[in-house]
Amino acid sequence: MPPRGNLSAVRTRSAARSLSARAHAQAHAPRSFLALGVQGPLSLRSQPSHSRPFWASPTRASTGSSSAGKPGEEPLPPLPPRRWIAELRARIGKCIIFGCDNQQISRAAAVLRALALEWKGLLAGSDGFLTGGRRGLDGQKIAWGEMDSFGHVNNVNYYRYAESARVNWITNFAVHVDPAHRQEWSELMSPKATGLIMRSLKADFKFPMVYPDQISVYHKLRSRPEGNPAPSAFTLDCIVLSHQHQRIAARLEEDIVVYDYKAARKTGMPGFMLDLFHETYRLQEEETFKARTRIWELINMVDRLEKETWDRDDAVEDVGTAKAST
Repeated sequence: MPPRGNLSAVRTRSAARSLSARAHAQAHAPRSFLALGVQGPLSLRSQPSHSRPFWASPTRASTGSSSAGKPGEEPLPPLPPRRWIAELRARIGKCIIFGCDNQQISRAAAVLRALALEWKGLLAGSDGFLTGGRRGLDGQKIAWGEMDSFGHVNNVNYYRYAESARVNWITNFAVHVDPAHRQEWSELMSPKATGLIMRSLKADFKFPMVYPDQISVYHKLRSRPEGNPAPSAFTLDCIVLSHQHQRIAARLEEDIVVYDYKAARKTGMPGFMLDLFHETYRLQEEETFKARTRIWELINMVDRLEKETWDRDDAVEDVGTAKAST
């Protein structure tokens, strides 16, 4: 049995463990929304109204620059902090350890659930990458044999991941987006008529991945194809996401040329390709705005939780007291 002077600290730690367990259970258990003590759908979007966007505060302005939108449109939210997923989890943990009531625990669980279910779409989408469907590689398992003698995934494999995702990106246009030009899209990956040639491929490795892990790999157009005549080249950006770390493990840059194999020279983009690339770039811009807005909603929710717990003016943490025995 602990000394009497430490009973308060023991109670505090026990309460913190209990609250943490309750938050974890509410974040993962398939309960109804009312069972979590909230009214209606478990959403983090119901924020107090502000006279300006919730992310446009002095403390947030330094995390990234926002681009001005078109007249009458909201400006693009800035990029979130680089490690925003891990940071939000750590901040929520601090709030729970300090002490939360039932309503605060429900809100913390909602944020944790959002991070668990939405992290991939938000992380990729905040940088303009479209996910879902068959746009790339989604949830592919890393094989043990892909590691080298240094104990991490060999660098060559990242180029293979990007290649497979790029083929799926083109195939998705042929099969699901523009089936009217299915044959033309398919021929882009063969030396029959008009095809695509890789002019250069660069990789920026962020951290070493190891087995076991899963990856998702996505592509996006770096810029909107413009010009008359149509451009004969374009650049694709690619990201390799680690599911275990919920981070970008590598970024790749692909410089691609449109090539006429019959004439043996580069040529302009075909009309069907140019039209669909314009639409794809528009969707990328929409996804960027949507994902960044959602991320800043989550960040704002955690800001509020902190202000109600350890960061409030009258906050006092009970760390226990020890009195001299008589």
